[in-house]
Amino acid sequence: MGEEQAEAIKNLASKRGTSMHKFIEAYILGRGYEDLTSLGQQAKTMAAKVIEKGLTPIDEYYGSEVTLYYPGLYAGSTDLVCRHNDMDTIVDFKQANQPKRKEWIDDYYMQIAAYAMAHDYIHGSSIEQGIIMVCTPDLYLQEFRFQGAELRSWKHKFLKRLDEYHEIIREPRINEKELLKQFEEDK
Repeated sequence: MGEEQAEAIKNLASKRGTSMHKFIEAYILGRGYEDLTSLGQQAKTMAAKVIEKGLTPIDEYYGSEVTLYYPGLYAGSTDLVCRHNDMDTIVDFKQANQPKRKEWIDDYYMQIAAYAMAHDYIHGSSIEQGIIMVCTPDLYLQEFRFQGAELRSWKHKFLKRLDEYHEIIREPRINEKELLKQFEEDK
């Protein structure tokens, strides 16, 4: 596959994912939403699968598209904060062209862990569970759930990555002109 074709597939998937999110958010908020494009109709059926299977165990919605931050460290927006099977939960909706394997989605786990820490810090909550819901165009829905020690482990992994990021941005920048000048002087 060429770079141009890969880019087109990525853009199509991104648009489908955005539309799927809009359908799910409209359902949660009790609003109407319609996208009559063929891509929108595909996203609508995917969203319906997530709603039918994934949202059924939810007792209470706390917020959709919730902006979260940990002061001075990071910020983002989670898809859903809710009470799922009697547990305070962060949910992230994903669409994918093919089913995912757990070992391929570490970033998704770390993302939810980060949101859980931010939510707990800002709102004084105690998020107990994370759920990643992945739906494919052929309506295959996967749920990856984690809680307890596994959730804590992903929080630690995220903090380690955050620390590595901050180390990188703290490294001194090389001034090429100054370096060349120094090199010429040392000759």
